[in-house]
Amino acid sequence: MKSVVLLSGGLDSTVSLAQALRESSVELCLTVDYGQRAAIREAGAARALAAYYHLHHQTVAVPFLQSLTCTALVNREFSVPRPDEEDLDDPQKAGETAALVWVPNRNGLLINIAACFAESLGCTRVVTGFNREEAVTFPDNSPAYVEAANRALSYSTANGVQVVSYTQRLNKVEIVRLGQRLGVPWHLIWSCYLGKELMCGQCESCRRLQRALKAVGIPFPGGREEI
Repeated sequence: MKSVVLLSGGLDSTVSLAQALRESSVELCLTVDYGQRAAIREAGAARALAAYYHLHHQTVAVPFLQSLTCTALVNREFSVPRPDEEDLDDPQKAGETAALVWVPNRNGLLINIAACFAESLGCTRVVTGFNREEAVTFPDNSPAYVEAANRALSYSTANGVQVVSYTQRLNKVEIVRLGQRLGVPWHLIWSCYLGKELMCGQCESCRRLQRALKAVGIPFPGGREEI
C-alpha cells in the first residue's frame, strides 16, 4: 500500500508520518503554503523531517486562499490569540480562539490537493494529522469529517483514494506518547502559528504542544517570543 502524507511539520502530522511508515510505502510528503504566518517554518520543518526519513518532499502554493482568509492565522493585521492553558479545555473559550484562526475550507482543499497527487502516483491513501482534542472546536478534524471526505473521494478518484488519520481518535498527550514509541525526532517539528526564530510558546498550538510534552516529560523545543 502506498500513501501521500500531508505534512505541516507539526506534532500531529509528524506522528502520523511516523506511523504511516509502519503501515505503507510513503511516496510523498506534501506541504501546502496558503499564506499562513508560519509557512516558511512549516515547509522547512517538513523538508527536514522528510530528509530524516529519506522521503521525497514537495511544497505546493495556493496563494488564492490567503486572499480569502481574514483571520489571524494568515492576516497579519490581526493578533494571534494567546490562550491560557486552562482555556484549552473550555469549549466556549476554545471555540472563540478557533474562530480567530479559521481558514475557509482549508482541510477540504488540502485533502483534495493531496488526493490529486496520490492518484497520479498510484497511492490509495492520503495521511492527515487530525486529533480528538481539536476536533471539539475544529469539526474538520473529526472522524465524521473523514468519513464524509472518503465518500466524496470514492467518486472523484479513479483508484479510490481514502483519507487515513492515525491520530484522529487521540488527544495531544496520547499523540506524544505514540510519537515517543515511534522515535519521532522532536527537535525537528514546528507546531507554532508564527514563523519566528523560535516557537512562541503562547499561541494555542504551542500551548497544546507544551502541555502534552510536559505530561510525557519531554522539554518544549521552543521559546517565549512576543506575538
